[in-house]
Amino acid sequence: MTQDLFREDGYLRECDATVRSVAPEGVVLDRTVFYPVGGGQAGDSGTLQLADGRQLAIADTRKAKDAEGRPTDAILHVPAPGQDDLLATLQPGQRVTARIDWERRHKLMRFHTTTHLLCHLVPQPVNGCSITPDYARLDFHMTDPLDKEALTAGIAALVAAAHPVAVGAITDAELDANPALVRSMSVQPPRGTGRIRTIRIGADAPIDYQPCGGTHVANTSEIGAVVVTKIEKKSATTRRVVLGFA
Repeated sequence: MTQDLFREDGYLRECDATVRSVAPEGVVLDRTVFYPVGGGQAGDSGTLQLADGRQLAIADTRKAKDAEGRPTDAILHVPAPGQDDLLATLQPGQRVTARIDWERRHKLMRFHTTTHLLCHLVPQPVNGCSITPDYARLDFHMTDPLDKEALTAGIAALVAAAHPVAVGAITDAELDANPALVRSMSVQPPRGTGRIRTIRIGADAPIDYQPCGGTHVANTSEIGAVVVTKIEKKSATTRRVVLGFA
């Protein structure tokens, strides 16, 4: 497995790591700061710097799969095209510095935390999510119309209130006792380790509290100006809210 350092500290920008395996589809390290695509959030990009200073550009990050195509606990750093010669020099046991594209990651963190604020403003089940560096969207399972200006104003107020954002954990049993904590209809929190990662926004009565494996800012004030750019009726029971930076 790959030790996922970003789970505990989303602000880590780089780490030293050891190469576990190398294949044309990507590089597996023993530890990483790179977030793999999942839960609606895009995978990180960045570089793996070799001891001699050469850098392998990483275009995407994903969970490695086993022979049956099932995701594993190993994280695959996918090289950008045109680097076969450099990739061929990497060997298991080699030391590298894994460094994310921080500007891109921070945009993902700001958008991801905003989607949690949106879940507070629209208390309906979520049946789709996409978080990219350029926009984010949530699909809500609902029939009532939504007001773009009202949602933008609501987000701005929650950002200005500077609510703290905290990483925590609950047990499988605690989640079973509180199934309403899961807002997504399409993605269930990973089980099996006995502990499920949570994100809590708000110091006292939580603004939002739900299982989540993604990366987030530490305070809502860090989000900055985010607006609702579009609201779409995707089906009779789905309303899509699209977010962008102002």
